[in-house]
Amino acid sequence: ATMIAAPINASPAALCAWRAARQLRSPATGPPRRNARALRCKAESPSASASDAPAVGKKMVVAVTGATGFVGKALVDSLLADGHEVRVLTRDANKARVTMPNAFFNGAKFFGWDTASGKIEWYDALKGCTGVVNLAGASISDPWNEQYKKTLVKSRLQTTKRIVDAINKLPEKERPSLVSGSAVGYYGVSKKATFDENSKPGNDFLSGLCVQWEAAADRCETNYVTKIRTGVVLEKGGGAMGKILPVFQLYGGGILGKGDQVVSWIHRADLVNLIKASLENPKTYRGVVNGVAPNPTTMAGLCAATAAATNRPNWLPVPGFALKLLLGEGATVVLDGQRVVPKKALANGFEFAYENVEEALEAIAR
Repeated sequence: ATMIAAPINASPAALCAWRAARQLRSPATGPPRRNARALRCKAESPSASASDAPAVGKKMVVAVTGATGFVGKALVDSLLADGHEVRVLTRDANKARVTMPNAFFNGAKFFGWDTASGKIEWYDALKGCTGVVNLAGASISDPWNEQYKKTLVKSRLQTTKRIVDAINKLPEKERPSLVSGSAVGYYGVSKKATFDENSKPGNDFLSGLCVQWEAAADRCETNYVTKIRTGVVLEKGGGAMGKILPVFQLYGGGILGKGDQVVSWIHRADLVNLIKASLENPKTYRGVVNGVAPNPTTMAGLCAATAAATNRPNWLPVPGFALKLLLGEGATVVLDGQRVVPKKALANGFEFAYENVEEALEAIAR
């Protein structure tokens, strides 16, 4: 069968068009599929007035922290492909250039916090920016102990404070919008409740971390601050699928834990486009935005979709106690979950290229 591949660096409009084309042309036993969502795909995402933000299609100047990470690299490549100027804010600029050769050769500029001269380059880097994206933070998928939990907190709060201080030092009219990371862990864990952007925080460690992280971003004295509470990000080469996919491909895949825990997920391409939409329309997206697909799944559903996409068995479950021995308290990320919906993104007209985990895994496994 002929498959229609999603463009990696596509804009929201391009991904929307791709999705519609795939739905209309995908082989089927009956007539071509035509659903309402495919037919109402629009050529443009919502636009803001010129007085509020850079309009869609105009060149932006975007500074990014966490640019060497799983999401950050994809965001930088996508912004550069769209013709925007990107300024990578990192601890070691020379090391980042080596880590991100594609971005370096495509014109990204790199600014270090720690330099040989002791000069902090981030302050200069923010001059002239239209937007800043803050994605920095230690990985939550590494094993946790008390010391690493401190690292999780410090890596997020320290970088966010640096960014906010740098923005606040600029003249008021020159301050860029801020899109800052957060996570669905904000809501705590539940198998029954459904959370949207107005839901209250939970009372566990991740909830407390997200509350502090968002509060640090809210200190920014700019007109538009967006906090994206991200779910499990799916794509090959990193994140959850970077660990799950190879296991399935080696015929060792199976359900993690009981399998009934809810997984609120998002394909990386959709998350990148949601961040770009927040940069293009800061007035529309300011506040909290849930960075998740419209249809959450369960761990059993995620593993079943992975098995189907890879044409491999789903037969070797990993019990919860084994994950706790391996990951410590961090096993909660895998064993617990929450049902989160992207109420604000949908209300703003954002079109997801991947609404269901099956189609996301089908694209990822190719």
